[in-house]
Amino acid sequence: MKTKTQRILAIRNILEKQRISSQEELIKQLRKKGFHLTQATLSRDLKFIRAGRIPDPEKGYVYFIPSGRGEQENILIKDNFPLNGFLSIDFAWHLGVLKTMPGYANSIASAIDRMDSYNILGTVAGDDTILIIPREGVTRNDVLNELTRLIPDLAKTF
Repeated sequence: MKTKTQRILAIRNILEKQRISSQEELIKQLRKKGFHLTQATLSRDLKFIRAGRIPDPEKGYVYFIPSGRGEQENILIKDNFPLNGFLSIDFAWHLGVLKTMPGYANSIASAIDRMDSYNILGTVAGDDTILIIPREGVTRNDVLNELTRLIPDLAKTF
């Protein structure tokens, strides 16, 4: 049996890659991936991930997932400040440990938390180290891909 986390990740993946106009269409896509759920469960899952609908010229309305970033966070990410303090990342079991230059950990951890990523539950920061806590069932690659959006230099490490 597939877990709720796996189902949520599958929904996010489908909505990010396809233009889905109805819950019925989304349920069909999920069934192809081995998920069997009711419309009520899907409705709760869509609410949980804050999915909305936007106008589409071909399909009427399609589902989308808001990024969760405000304009201020986009400016910080674009200018790569304070994210330029990244040094390395490694994993112990499913937990990530990100090393930064001294004094940068809190700023980078705050930016990671503001990403509002489903894959990352949260962070704990020291002066030069960040503990990254992923959701149950999320892979190391999922976390790395998510963080690469925020810290482009991270892609050089894997």
